[in-house]
Amino acid sequence: MNTSGDHALAPELAGADAPRASRGTPLPARLVRSVRVTLHIVGGLATTVLVFPWLRQSGRQRLIRRWSLQFLRMLKVEARVHWRHEGAMPDNVLIVANHVSWLDIFVLSSLQPARFIAKADLRRLPVVGRLIANVGTLFIERERRRDTHTVNRHTVEALTRGDVVAVFPEGTTSDGVGLLKFHSSLLQSAVDAKGHVQPIAIRYRTQDDEHCMAPAYVGGLSLFDSFWQVTGEREIRAELHVMPPFPAGDAHRRELSRAAEEAIRTALASPAHAPEPDRRDDRRV
Repeated sequence: MNTSGDHALAPELAGADAPRASRGTPLPARLVRSVRVTLHIVGGLATTVLVFPWLRQSGRQRLIRRWSLQFLRMLKVEARVHWRHEGAMPDNVLIVANHVSWLDIFVLSSLQPARFIAKADLRRLPVVGRLIANVGTLFIERERRRDTHTVNRHTVEALTRGDVVAVFPEGTTSDGVGLLKFHSSLLQSAVDAKGHVQPIAIRYRTQDDEHCMAPAYVGGLSLFDSFWQVTGEREIRAELHVMPPFPAGDAHRRELSRAAEEAIRTALASPAHAPEPDRRDDRRV
């Protein structure tokens, strides 16, 4: 589920040695995982149609977080959260994260469910498109500049209502080794809402604590090929590095973009053997 549509290899990968592949998962296990995940997605869609209309936003968020954790467990993905600051995320917050994979959405949702900004083409996907629409995704036609203003206005409305919104300002997926240039246009909503920007760095590791390429939705991979690639890993460790948030205030969106990009770049450059994750639930929004 590439939330930005296009996907490309990061420049840093050129000429670099590929990381050592981890031992694969037997075919029967991959097939079982695929069937379980498919049924889980169908069940999630049914929940959004039959249950969500009767719940408040807090109840929906609890269900989304639990569903996302179950989804990750089915794929043998363990999400680990590393807090790089004291306290929880602030209110009125726009999450800004690097973009590696369709898995990013579920990894972030396992920490804090949010309304994601995604490319409009995803809305037309069978089943999955309806599912992500029903959980409040904000869709954008990136080729139309006017649509950016519309999405920013809807994002401001969502933030002022107390919703958490998440954006991938790279505009496309990378291999996860480096970071692509951030685009600042969608950060204008944090300024207009007088909110906060919460940078979160995402990286994927193998069970041998090496960089994991399996989740990277890059090159000519189709969504099915990318999913099948993920099922081939015995275990994936998804690291979420929650960096210090900062208020948008009257700052220019380009300043916010540069600050968020630098924070995430710093986290991605940190040692692979990071401290043990902080799992305290009271530090979520």
